[in-house]
Amino acid sequence: MTDNVIRLLIVDDHTLFREGLHAIFLAVDDIEVVGEAASAEEAVQQAGVLKPDVILMDIQMGEMNGIEASERILRLLPQTRIIMLTMMDDSDSLFAAMVVGARSYVLKGADKSEVLRTIRAVAAGEVLFGAAVANRVTDYFRRLGSAPAAPAAPFPELSERELEILERIARGLNNHEIAAELSITVKTVSNHISNIFSKLQVADRAQAIVKARDAGLGKGSR
Repeated sequence: MTDNVIRLLIVDDHTLFREGLHAIFLAVDDIEVVGEAASAEEAVQQAGVLKPDVILMDIQMGEMNGIEASERILRLLPQTRIIMLTMMDDSDSLFAAMVVGARSYVLKGADKSEVLRTIRAVAAGEVLFGAAVANRVTDYFRRLGSAPAAPAAPFPELSERELEILERIARGLNNHEIAAELSITVKTVSNHISNIFSKLQVADRAQAIVKARDAGLGKGSR
């Protein structure tokens, strides 16, 4: 933060909602809106340029959701604090957001004082999630402690989404089929595949398939 002013990026695909949020901060001395983004892709690009302290991130958007965008941003900017914006207290989505590194969430119906309090707390290093999410965390670690040690996952350098896509590549699916199966766009699939090739240091799809099948992926090939 610069001179104790929190630099904020607002991400939401509804223009009126973004403008309403922006208006909240006009009379607030310690929070400066440095940018707005209307999509997850735009959020990733703007975060890289603006390097905000805190991002208000819509959890549900079009081609890429806020959780995927948060994961990409935090790989590049691990010091950035992300607060998820959501219509409902959905513990499944919020737990997933917490796993990738989000620090809190704000319901879209929250009043001004709650929004400001959450931003300031997260900027100061706090992590704030409700009881439902806390219970999921507790259950997760309880199961983890009682379960036998699992074999090491293949390709730990890949994100969960990249691993899902690699597994489908190994099964012989093309980009359009992968996009349909995962409910994402073909462009998003292509972007992930480029990252996969780079991380696995392979030149093409054939090399990726060989590497994936050697690691046990794609056993359900069609």
